[in-house]
Amino acid sequence: MAENTILSVQDINVYYGAIHAVKGISFEVNEGEIVSLVGANGAGKSTTLDTVSGLLRSKTGAIEFCGRSIFTTPAHKIVQMGVAHVPEGRRIFQNLTVEENLDMGAFVQKSSEIEGAKERVFEQFPRLKERRRQLAGTLSGGEQQMLAMGRGLMSDPKLMMLDEPSMGLAPILVEQIFEIIETLHKAGTTILLVEQNAQMALSVSDRAYVLETGTITMSGDAKELMNDDRVRSAYLGG
Repeated sequence: MAENTILSVQDINVYYGAIHAVKGISFEVNEGEIVSLVGANGAGKSTTLDTVSGLLRSKTGAIEFCGRSIFTTPAHKIVQMGVAHVPEGRRIFQNLTVEENLDMGAFVQKSSEIEGAKERVFEQFPRLKERRRQLAGTLSGGEQQMLAMGRGLMSDPKLMMLDEPSMGLAPILVEQIFEIIETLHKAGTTILLVEQNAQMALSVSDRAYVLETGTITMSGDAKELMNDDRVRSAYLGG
């Protein structure tokens, strides 16, 4: 695994009005890794991803992607630089077909590259190919999550940020989604994963950071964190 830092986040502080949601956190993601941010609901995980992708702004600190500051870069420019954000709750376009949703994810691609990108997504998600002309709103929850991930892949990202990909899915579908995450990783995609399902997140990750009420309280090798009594007690039911 390459140890080149692809994402560096330093001392960010994010507010919703008077609410201090993210409190001076710092972390890094190296090229080729899966890094997880785990913690309870309201810990600041999604806010952190929204800040990296330019949807929210930090009051302080620095955010660099591939050695370039993206601290004040508009969100669409961050996508063009190679960051794909698959948001919590899928947020697919319900009234568009599967194929049209994928096309929406390809706005940074040259028109000559879109069909090739789509075929690569269909190779990764054969079920989407079967349903390419189906309205996205009629897909199952698992299929909608696949579509959201496929739409993110259409921009050919260097870094894919996944926000709660297992949310609302049956256990068998959760396992399937995490198998897909591992497959994407093996294919060379660097992944920053936000998950309340700490057991699944840590099982596929190289490293992880534990967030509690907007601060990072623990970090390290994911497998070591799985065996840490504090993490087991708080997040793994052990």
